[in-house]
Amino acid sequence: MIFISKELTPQELVNRLDKFIIGQSKAKKSVSVAIRNRYRRQKLDDNFKDEVIPKNILMIGPTGVGKTEIARRLAKLIKAPFVKIEATKFTEVGYVGRNVESMVKDLVSEAIRMVEEEKLVEVSEQAKRQAENRIVDLLVSENTNTKSNHKPDNPFEALLTQSNTQTSQEQLDEDKQENKKKQRRDIKSKLAQGLLEHEYVNVEIEEQSIPDGSNMGQEFEEMGINFQDLFGQFLPKKTKQKRVKVKDARKILGRQEAQKLIDNEQVTQEAVERAENYGIIFLDEFDKIAVSSGKQSGGQDVSREGVQRDILPIVEGSSVNTKYGRIKTDHIMFIGAGAFHDSKPSDLIPELQGRFPIRVKLESLTKQDFYRILTEPHNALLDQYKALLETEEVKVNFTEDAIEELASMAEQVNNETEDIGARRLHTLLEKLLEELSFYASDMRGQTVDINAKYVRERLEDIVEEKDVSRFIL
Repeated sequence: MIFISKELTPQELVNRLDKFIIGQSKAKKSVSVAIRNRYRRQKLDDNFKDEVIPKNILMIGPTGVGKTEIARRLAKLIKAPFVKIEATKFTEVGYVGRNVESMVKDLVSEAIRMVEEEKLVEVSEQAKRQAENRIVDLLVSENTNTKSNHKPDNPFEALLTQSNTQTSQEQLDEDKQENKKKQRRDIKSKLAQGLLEHEYVNVEIEEQSIPDGSNMGQEFEEMGINFQDLFGQFLPKKTKQKRVKVKDARKILGRQEAQKLIDNEQVTQEAVERAENYGIIFLDEFDKIAVSSGKQSGGQDVSREGVQRDILPIVEGSSVNTKYGRIKTDHIMFIGAGAFHDSKPSDLIPELQGRFPIRVKLESLTKQDFYRILTEPHNALLDQYKALLETEEVKVNFTEDAIEELASMAEQVNNETEDIGARRLHTLLEKLLEELSFYASDMRGQTVDINAKYVRERLEDIVEEKDVSRFIL
């Protein structure tokens, strides 16, 4: 099964990335080619296909320049399972922290979630119709119960009731069925008109007998056993009644009906195939597990090298036990990323270096890059802040010179303090608009023009004061 569209050529992938990420054309190009090779591999003969392994990528560059965003956006474009893992998680407890195989389990879980959501969308219309029918049944039942609980208020009504019981049972049944049909038609009509959205009905909600996050469940998962599947069939399903409005019942019942319509085995099969052939694992802070050359070896270095050796077989290709079965990692793509300020790629163990043949250096952002980030991308940063303040009926206009001043300050602070890339714009804008955001609710109907002078008045002193800017910006 081929998930990547043939229209998504490397050029098209780069063009789509350009809508969200400014600059870093080399990184975009390298990752796009690697993604396209996955499509090409699926077109090969089965005998040859298994021999073509993905070319893993090592992204080198300071934080905030777009490493994660490039990988995440590409994965979204091709509908590939994507997980971001911080390599330092594996060194947190003792010499080795979290089990490195957990990254593969996380990837498969994400693939299951993706495929299940797609299947739910496919059956959504049918599920919606079935949910509507269940709501009609619940409302009819509510009305029937209300009427059945009615007791005669006087002797004449009691005599009438007694007389009715002498009528033929067949006639009573026919009348009952006819009344029920009429009632259903009336309720269905009112539902379609949205007249019953705030009526209350009782719905059954299933409770989990075994918590997914239990220690016992995790231990079984380590052995590749699905604890829920193993014991769930022997334990009764617990349900509870919940009284909710019709508009909320529609969502609950719609989800329940959709779950009944999808084939869970097929979901698992497709998800495993997608994870194995298209999955992307993004290893952030990859430089933090490198052992810096020239430094005296210590406990921390032993831990880092141990993590590298644990990661190596996963990257090389192995089988990992999960609750969805054994997952082969041979064709999962790994993207390592880090600043590599205090270390370099050659400080990684040779075997791991060889598994990341594509090296891409991402450049620090310039004033021009910051200007474009503020103005060009879809849902650009300035547009976000404008939209937030417009909810208070306050209109904000940024002049050209104000945007240039912000871009210049972002570059200056990154050069003189820690380089945190595009995230610097968030800190500057939050400080710039802090007072305006505080009083916005009292400024309804006003328009605020932000120019270069406005920016300098609120930020210049902080930017120029090095000690202060380290704490505030």
